[in-house]
Amino acid sequence: MAEVAWRLTSAAAPHTVMNMFDERVQTRRDQQREQTRARIVETAQRLFVSEGFQATTIRKIAQAAAVSVGSVMAVGDKDSLLLMTFDRWIGAVHAQRAAEEPRPIGSPVQAVGEAVQPFLDLFSANPGLSREYGAILARGAHRTEVFGALATTLKGEFEQIARVARPDEAAPAAARALYYGYLGLLRAASASGQDPQIVRAGLEDIAATVLRTD
Repeated sequence: MAEVAWRLTSAAAPHTVMNMFDERVQTRRDQQREQTRARIVETAQRLFVSEGFQATTIRKIAQAAAVSVGSVMAVGDKDSLLLMTFDRWIGAVHAQRAAEEPRPIGSPVQAVGEAVQPFLDLFSANPGLSREYGAILARGAHRTEVFGALATTLKGEFEQIARVARPDEAAPAAARALYYGYLGLLRAASASGQDPQIVRAGLEDIAATVLRTD
């Protein structure tokens, strides 16, 4: 019986080793793929800022990232890459805010304006790209984290503020109203070529209404 068991173990061992090898190779390939993807997005971001959206081509991105045109297209087209660029910028703001010590909320209406101010500063600093970004969002043909994880984060921040003004079951609905109001104002400002900074005043007007407790 011991000999039979040894033979079975010996027979299984090569398969186990091969499986472990395949897993390591797959992991290495996944890491390389993710590194290439990150390099492509970072390169696109740099070129969008330095040369503008229209002047930046997929071929230029490929050359600057030292990859093939096909590798760039596997990550996304120009519209997708611009959305990824803004997702990275917006995500960095959320990450920085999460790392900071929570500040006490004085005026909930003012706190709503302060919550979006870093994003408005970002859009104002990149007006040309912001207009292209708004147009892409309006077409709705591409996925973006603005409507995914980043949306959840911002709505969560709005809900925290809303609970200060009205600590009841209406806070989540108020947070959603603020979020969709923010998106609507941002799209309108982008479509009309207005300074994104006007969004704060409009959003604070919405906040003054939805956060009322009387």
